[in-house]
Amino acid sequence: MKTLDLKKELKAYYQPSAKKPAILQVPRFQFAMIDGAIEKGSEPGLSPDFAEATQALYGIAYTLKFALKKRKQDPIDYPVMALEGLWGVTDSRFDITVKDNWSYTLMILQPEVVTADLFAEAVEQVKKKKGDSPALSRVRLEQFEEGLCVQVMHIGPYATEPATIESMRAFAAEQGYRDRVGPNGLHHEIYLGDPRKADPGKLKTVLRHPIEKATAP
Repeated sequence: MKTLDLKKELKAYYQPSAKKPAILQVPRFQFAMIDGAIEKGSEPGLSPDFAEATQALYGIAYTLKFALKKRKQDPIDYPVMALEGLWGVTDSRFDITVKDNWSYTLMILQPEVVTADLFAEAVEQVKKKKGDSPALSRVRLEQFEEGLCVQVMHIGPYATEPATIESMRAFAAEQGYRDRVGPNGLHHEIYLGDPRKADPGKLKTVLRHPIEKATAP
């Protein structure tokens, strides 16, 4: 059986240094994606929509993994990758400390061997096993190319991310780049720890922002 060591192959994108930000070109990858929004007065950890979207995304990701591992011809094994979130807003300026107006695209990277047909079959299998839900109809398979970015590993609770983001932006500016996360986002987080289980002080979250060359004033 062939094994795809995605975590090793994509280490530069999913295991950056926590000591110093880095600038890198993020190529086109394939993702299972779902869009949604946080309800007013709520936040990601308490949002029913967010919980349903996450459950649907993971259900499909694991169904694809086991379908490819168990198939008779050319079986393949690979790890289910980390949950990622692109965060923005639609009604005001993006503020990482104000969470009840956030919109999101949740994503889990999929190997190129996952085709549109395999993906559709996985969605139907999840529906049969878990029952249909509005979230399942919103999950899609899509290519996404982020391009030139600055990123760093944030270690600690989500509440302390703003300081890490500022250091990341300052580093980009020192290198002659400007942060492209505008008034409406999109702020990118990759969750390498489970906040329900991990010590908040040891949570690992990759923070990534698209950048561009700064123009002279």
